[in-house]
Amino acid sequence: MKTLLSLTTLLLVCSPLFAAETGFKKLFNGKDLTGWNGNPNLWSVKDGTIQGQTTKENPTKGNTFLIYTNGDVSDFELRFSYKIVGGNSGVQYRSKVINPDNWVVGGYQGDFEAGKTYSGILYDEAGGAGGRAIMAQRGESVVWDADCKKQVVGALGKSEEIQAKIKSEDWNDYVIVARGNQLMHQINGVKTVEVTDNCEAKRLTKGVLALQLHAGPPMTVQFKDIRIRELK
Repeated sequence: MKTLLSLTTLLLVCSPLFAAETGFKKLFNGKDLTGWNGNPNLWSVKDGTIQGQTTKENPTKGNTFLIYTNGDVSDFELRFSYKIVGGNSGVQYRSKVINPDNWVVGGYQGDFEAGKTYSGILYDEAGGAGGRAIMAQRGESVVWDADCKKQVVGALGKSEEIQAKIKSEDWNDYVIVARGNQLMHQINGVKTVEVTDNCEAKRLTKGVLALQLHAGPPMTVQFKDIRIRELK
C-alpha cells in the first residue's frame, strides 16, 4: 500500500540506523526560555531542562502551553526527551494559538502521560477550536478520509507492549515526523501511531510548536534536547 510504504520510510529515517543528527537545529538553549512564551508562574528552566509544574497552591485552570516563538513548522522531524511525574502533557505541532493571553493552543499533539494509556497517541487538541480529540490510539495505523471519518487500516503493535517500553518517572525519547498529510510518532524507538490525514476541512499543514501543561492534579513535566530539522 503506497501510503503505508511512505510512512514506513518515515520510520526508517528516524530509526537508530539513521540516527545521525545532521541538519538538526536546537530549539532550547538549556539556560533560559529565550524563544519560548508561556505563563512564567508555571514554566521555568531547572537543571538544564524546560520544566512545567503545577501544585495544589499554584494550579492551572485550563490546559496551558509554552509556545515556541521563533517560527512555524510544516514538514519536519522533531526529537526531544521528556520526563513526567503525574498528569498529562504533550507537544503541539502545526498548531494554532487560540488565546495568546492565556497561552491556549489547538491542533495536532504528540501526547504523553504519567499513566499507561495515552503516551504516543495523536490527539487533536481543541483549545476552543473544535479539535477531533483522539485521532489515533496507540498502536493504530489510521487514515482520516476526505469525509473526515476515521479508518483504522492496520496495527503497529499492542498498546500494552508499547507501554512496556516507556519508562515511568524517567527520561524517554520521543520522535515526531510530519510530511505532507502523513504523521508519525515514536517513543524509545518504537512506533506508536501513523496517520494519513485526508480531511482537508480540518487538516493542518503549518503552525506553531508548543509544550503542554495539563489542567488537573499537581504535576511536573520536563523537556530536554529539543531539536528539529526541516524535511523537503
